Amino acid sequence: MNNNLVEIVELNSENWYECCTLEVSEEQTSHIEPNAVSIAQSKFEPTLKPYAIQCEGKTVGFLMFNTNEEELDGYWIYRIMIDKNYQKKGIGKIATKLMIEEMRTLPNIKRIVVGYHPENIGAQQLYKSMGFVDNGDRFGKEMAVVLEV
Repeated sequence: MNNNLVEIVELNSENWYECCTLEVSEEQTSHIEPNAVSIAQSKFEPTLKPYAIQCEGKTVGFLMFNTNEEELDGYWIYRIMIDKNYQKKGIGKIATKLMIEEMRTLPNIKRIVVGYHPENIGAQQLYKSMGFVDNGDRFGKEMAVVLEV
Protein backbone atom coordinates (compact mmCIF):
# COMPACT_ATOMS: atom_id res chain seq x y z
CA MET A 1 0.00 0.00 0.00
CA ASN A 2 1.35 3.40 -0.98
CA ASN A 3 1.59 5.70 2.06
CA ASN A 4 0.45 8.65 -0.05
CA LEU A 5 -2.94 7.00 -0.68
CA VAL A 6 -3.88 6.92 3.03
CA GLU A 7 -4.69 9.96 5.13
CA ILE A 8 -6.48 10.75 8.37
CA VAL A 9 -9.05 13.53 8.30
CA GLU A 10 -10.70 15.09 11.34
CA LEU A 11 -14.27 13.92 11.69
CA ASN A 12 -16.66 16.45 10.17
CA SER A 13 -20.17 16.90 8.81
CA GLU A 14 -19.17 15.28 5.53
CA ASN A 15 -17.57 12.05 6.81
CA TRP A 16 -19.13 11.19 10.18
CA TYR A 17 -22.01 9.18 8.73
CA GLU A 18 -19.71 7.18 6.45
CA CYS A 19 -17.72 6.25 9.58
CA CYS A 20 -20.94 5.04 11.22
CA THR A 21 -21.59 2.64 8.33
CA LEU A 22 -18.18 0.96 8.50
CA GLU A 23 -18.02 -2.55 9.98
CA VAL A 24 -15.35 -4.91 11.20
CA SER A 25 -15.48 -8.62 10.41
CA GLU A 26 -17.91 -10.74 12.39
CA GLU A 27 -15.18 -12.30 14.55
CA GLN A 28 -13.96 -8.79 15.50
CA THR A 29 -17.31 -7.35 16.66
CA SER A 30 -16.75 -8.42 20.27
CA HIS A 31 -13.41 -6.56 20.34
CA ILE A 32 -14.55 -3.04 19.48
CA GLU A 33 -17.48 -0.68 19.98
CA PRO A 34 -19.39 0.52 16.91
CA ASN A 35 -18.05 3.78 15.49
CA ALA A 36 -21.35 5.53 16.27
CA VAL A 37 -20.72 4.92 19.98
CA SER A 38 -17.21 6.37 19.72
CA ILE A 39 -18.47 9.40 17.80
CA ALA A 40 -21.14 10.02 20.44
CA GLN A 41 -18.51 9.64 23.18
CA SER A 42 -16.36 12.30 21.48
CA LYS A 43 -19.24 14.78 21.70
CA PHE A 44 -19.42 14.37 25.49
CA GLU A 45 -15.68 14.14 26.11
CA PRO A 46 -14.15 17.09 24.24
CA THR A 47 -10.57 15.90 24.77
CA LEU A 48 -11.23 12.98 22.38
CA LYS A 49 -10.22 13.59 18.76
CA PRO A 50 -12.06 11.45 16.16
CA TYR A 51 -10.74 11.00 12.62
CA ALA A 52 -11.88 9.28 9.45
CA ILE A 53 -9.29 7.11 7.74
CA GLN A 54 -9.37 7.62 4.00
CA CYS A 55 -7.75 5.66 1.21
CA GLU A 56 -7.78 7.24 -2.24
CA GLY A 57 -10.40 9.68 -0.92
CA LYS A 58 -12.81 6.98 0.28
CA THR A 59 -13.62 6.60 4.00
CA VAL A 60 -12.39 3.13 4.99
CA GLY A 61 -11.78 3.41 8.73
CA PHE A 62 -12.08 5.36 11.95
CA LEU A 63 -9.74 6.29 14.78
CA MET A 64 -9.88 8.35 17.94
CA PHE A 65 -7.36 9.36 20.60
CA ASN A 66 -7.33 11.45 23.76
CA THR A 67 -5.52 14.78 23.91
CA ASN A 68 -5.13 14.59 27.71
CA GLU A 69 -2.71 12.41 29.61
CA GLU A 70 -4.38 9.50 31.41
CA GLU A 71 -3.46 6.22 33.08
CA LEU A 72 0.14 5.00 32.80
CA ASP A 73 1.16 8.65 32.24
CA GLY A 74 0.20 8.29 28.60
CA TYR A 75 -2.00 9.62 25.86
CA TRP A 76 -4.43 6.88 24.90
CA ILE A 77 -5.55 5.63 21.53
CA TYR A 78 -9.25 4.97 22.03
CA ARG A 79 -10.22 3.44 18.71
CA ILE A 80 -8.76 2.36 15.44
CA MET A 81 -10.65 0.25 12.96
CA ILE A 82 -10.58 -0.56 9.28
CA ASP A 83 -13.73 -1.66 7.47
CA LYS A 84 -13.83 -5.41 6.83
CA ASN A 85 -13.62 -4.83 3.06
CA TYR A 86 -10.30 -2.95 3.38
CA GLN A 87 -8.44 -5.03 5.97
CA LYS A 88 -5.14 -6.81 5.33
CA LYS A 89 -3.97 -4.15 2.84
CA GLY A 90 -1.63 -2.19 5.14
CA ILE A 91 -4.08 0.69 5.59
CA GLY A 92 -4.32 0.21 9.36
CA LYS A 93 -0.56 0.35 9.83
CA ILE A 94 -0.21 3.51 7.74
CA ALA A 95 -3.15 5.16 9.55
CA THR A 96 -1.64 4.22 12.91
CA LYS A 97 1.68 5.81 11.91
CA LEU A 98 -0.16 8.97 10.85
CA MET A 99 -2.06 9.02 14.14
CA ILE A 100 1.17 8.64 16.13
CA GLU A 101 2.67 11.55 14.17
CA GLU A 102 -0.37 13.64 15.05
CA MET A 103 -0.20 12.58 18.71
CA ARG A 104 3.50 13.50 18.93
CA THR A 105 2.43 17.15 18.61
CA LEU A 106 0.53 16.97 21.91
CA PRO A 107 2.11 18.90 24.81
CA ASN A 108 4.64 17.05 26.98
CA ILE A 109 3.87 13.67 25.43
CA LYS A 110 6.14 10.92 26.75
CA ARG A 111 4.18 7.81 25.87
CA ILE A 112 1.25 6.56 23.86
CA VAL A 113 -0.91 3.77 25.26
CA VAL A 114 -3.46 1.56 23.57
CA GLY A 115 -5.69 -1.12 25.02
CA TYR A 116 -7.06 -4.06 23.09
CA HIS A 117 -8.79 -7.36 23.68
CA PRO A 118 -6.21 -10.15 24.18
CA GLU A 119 -7.89 -12.29 21.49
CA ASN A 120 -7.43 -9.55 18.89
CA ILE A 121 -4.29 -11.03 17.33
CA GLY A 122 -4.29 -8.49 14.48
CA ALA A 123 -4.09 -5.59 16.94
CA GLN A 124 -1.40 -7.38 18.94
CA GLN A 125 0.74 -7.91 15.83
CA LEU A 126 0.21 -4.35 14.59
CA TYR A 127 1.18 -2.65 17.84
CA LYS A 128 4.16 -4.95 18.44
CA SER A 129 5.47 -4.22 14.92
CA MET A 130 5.28 -0.50 15.69
CA GLY A 131 7.31 -0.71 18.91
CA PHE A 132 4.55 -0.89 21.53
CA VAL A 133 5.63 -2.92 24.57
CA ASP A 134 3.48 -5.11 26.82
CA ASN A 135 4.49 -4.37 30.43
CA GLY A 136 1.69 -6.52 31.84
CA ASP A 137 -0.80 -3.67 32.35
CA ARG A 138 -4.45 -4.71 32.24
CA PHE A 139 -7.65 -2.65 32.32
CA GLY A 140 -10.75 -4.77 32.66
CA LYS A 141 -10.88 -7.15 29.69
CA GLU A 142 -8.17 -5.27 27.83
CA MET A 143 -4.41 -5.41 27.85
CA ALA A 144 -2.54 -2.13 27.50
CA VAL A 145 0.68 -1.69 25.55
CA VAL A 146 2.97 1.35 25.62
CA LEU A 147 5.04 3.24 23.06
CA GLU A 148 7.70 5.58 24.45
CA VAL A 149 7.97 8.70 22.24
